[in-house]
Amino acid sequence: MNFQIFGPHIGRAAFAVCALILSVPAIADDNQPAPPSKQIQTCAAPSDLTQLNGALPRTARRIATNAPLTIVAIGSSSTAGAGASSPAASYPSRLAVELKERYPAIAINVINHGANGEDATEMMARFDKNVIAEKPDLVLWQVGTNALLLDRSLDEAGTLIMQGLDRLKRDGVDVVLIDSQYAPKVLEKPHLSKLRAIMAGIAKRANVPTFQRFEVMRHWREKAGMAFNAFLSPDGLHMNDWSYACVAKLLAGSIGEAAARASLTAQAGSR
Repeated sequence: MNFQIFGPHIGRAAFAVCALILSVPAIADDNQPAPPSKQIQTCAAPSDLTQLNGALPRTARRIATNAPLTIVAIGSSSTAGAGASSPAASYPSRLAVELKERYPAIAINVINHGANGEDATEMMARFDKNVIAEKPDLVLWQVGTNALLLDRSLDEAGTLIMQGLDRLKRDGVDVVLIDSQYAPKVLEKPHLSKLRAIMAGIAKRANVPTFQRFEVMRHWREKAGMAFNAFLSPDGLHMNDWSYACVAKLLAGSIGEAAARASLTAQAGSR
């Protein structure tokens, strides 16, 4: 699934809290179906949750020179868009729209290679075809949750993820990991804390940033007071149109801030 974006470059050196106003169900009880009425909810999260703990040098160079930028989103159902009303509502589709607004002069190709139900083993089996062959500048890798949900080896998944990151780094590709969603079917798994520890360790060893989807969604639930069914589909696992759009909005801001930070660092080093 490809999205081509063109237009005049607008740089953004600073990033605080991204905000998006969308309609979502006004639901006080998680167990009740969505009523026909809607209320306005604000898509927001603190900057310490959305700022990437690392730079994106290759992405920064492409943006700074208005060069075409290729982004590959690989993952499972959260990337494919399960729970969304249409493919256009998936997070990669919405990210394409957000990046167009930020960088209208740049030709940006966002490629969605999400596949429902896959874990790290299955993603690595198609890595050459669906990631490397696309010659990406930036890879967004949503991974780990299905190993947890399917009670597969988390240690084996961690080893495979590390291998994938090593491959991308050898090719000079920027990478952002995307962690699990904050959802009842994830929270009930006894080894969730182990998965989170493994993913944090991998990101640190590989020196790649993580978009903290889990903490962003927990913020919606625990701080903003949103019911689960305001940002999750009825299955209690997958995101919905509102949350996919919000994650895309926040992620676009995270990418923009990291790229701007890398450019400023490069400029300072060249003086």
